[in-house]
Formats: sequence, C-alpha cells, structure tokens
Amino acid sequence: MPEGKIMKALSGFYYVKDQDSVIQCRGRGIFRKNKITPLVGDYVEYQADNAQEGYILDIQSRKNELVRPPIANVDQAVLVFSAVEPDFSTSLLDRFLVLVESHHIRPVICISKIDLLNDEQQQRIEQFADDYRKIGYEVILTSAKWEESMALLKPILDDYVTVFAGQSGVGKSSILNALRPDLELKTDQISSSLGRGKHTTRHVELIEIGEGFVADTPGFSALEFSALELEELSDCFPEMAEASERCKFRGCLHMNEPKCAVKSDVESSEIRQYRYDHYQQFYEEIKSRKPRY
Repeated sequence: MPEGKIMKALSGFYYVKDQDSVIQCRGRGIFRKNKITPLVGDYVEYQADNAQEGYILDIQSRKNELVRPPIANVDQAVLVFSAVEPDFSTSLLDRFLVLVESHHIRPVICISKIDLLNDEQQQRIEQFADDYRKIGYEVILTSAKWEESMALLKPILDDYVTVFAGQSGVGKSSILNALRPDLELKTDQISSSLGRGKHTTRHVELIEIGEGFVADTPGFSALEFSALELEELSDCFPEMAEASERCKFRGCLHMNEPKCAVKSDVESSEIRQYRYDHYQQFYEEIKSRKPRY
C-alpha cells in the first residue's frame, strides 16, 4: 500500500505527498466513526486511482500532536516574537515555551523586526536574548528585510518539520516570504486600535523550504494549560528542572517548600526573577483550573 505525508488539509480533503506527487484524498468513514481526524504532518497509507480521487486507509502512530493548530509529528517550533509592534513580551514568550516544551518539541526563539529598534530598545532586546541563550535556547534576531538574518534562520529548518508560531502581526508570513519569495503569503498591517494584526493564515499547510518542511499556522487560539499538571510545570522551565535536583524535598513545587534550590537560584539571580514570576503565574492558573471529568 503506498505511503505519504499529509501536506495540507482543506475543506475535507487531505493532500498527501508521496515522493514527487501530491494526491487529493478523503478520510475513510471509519475515522469519523472512531472520532479520529487525520492531521497535517501525519504519515499515512492511502489508495488512489488517480491524483484527484484517493482515500486515506491508515494513520501511522504520531510522536506528538497539537490541537490548535492541528498538526502532528512536529520536530521544532520557531516562536516568532516581534521586538516592537507589538512590543516584546517575556510573559507571552514563556507561555509559548511552556506549551511547546510540554509537547516535547524543540523551541527556537526568533525575535523579528529588529530593524525598527533604537539603541536603547536594541540593548534591552539583546539582554533578553542573552537570558534565554543562557537557559539553553537558540535565539535568532531577525528582520525580513535583512538577508543575513534569513541566512541564519534557513539552515535551522533543514531536515525538520517546523511550526512557525506566535502572535498575529509579528511577521511570520513576512519571514516565510523572505525565505521563499515565490510563496507570496498574504501579510496585513497591525491594527493601530487593537495593537495586533489580523489573522492572515487560514489553514495549516506544510511548505517546503530548503531541505525541510515548515507549517505556516494560524495564530494560536488556545494558550491555556489545559493538559499540563502542576507537577509537570517546572520541567517546562529547563533552568528550574535542573535546579530542582538540588531541592531538599523530592517533588518540590518551588512555591512554599523549605530549602528549595529554585527559589535560592532566583535570589542569587541564577534564575531570572521574571521567569520565576511567570512560573508562579502559570502555577496559580493551573491550580485554579476546573477539574476535568
């Protein structure tokens, strides 16, 4: 039975890439009956009499999946955050990082629009970039107008399935257009009244860039920690996960426990205060979450 990867899902059709061919397929009725939805990124078995009439017969097991955006088998996530317009937010970045870490997806931080910064803003952004690099994250400062910054980003995409994610209006589509100009992805200006861009991406699709596949995804519509448990939260902060091995009590949640290595590292500035503040914020959010039945 032939196999391929779902590259795009649109209006009930799944576009399956098998070597140099793309076959338009529908899902079998059994999927609907079993409440299984094929996702972009799925490796599937299919049958087809021609390029326009195929059926997906089976979906291979997934290494991960995201709900919003709906995509499977993601290797890494490029989190695009603008330096300005909208302003850079460590709180929102940390929320994205926790969500990505919780799905065991490698994050890459991409700070865009650095060509718009004055000297003071540039210094502030570079300090944040250093903070996240010390944690172990790869951080790239980019401008879609600067070819040299695109040259730094492009090799990171090779051989991987990469999700581009971030707020609307931060320049995801502009960066993808710079990486592959023939895409001509639609971009919109920031709404001055709302401080955010319109959603310009309507469906999830894998795009070939260099030797890799990139998903230009709609802006995340759900940033809640609906599936993350309190005990798992600190594992999504790499510097806290490392420090927690030195905590006196096993299972320390780094809130009110005595002799907590995480809190000690915050006091000595080994862990940035704003990172711990966000941990506390997310902790309370998860703690107050309504139980699932």
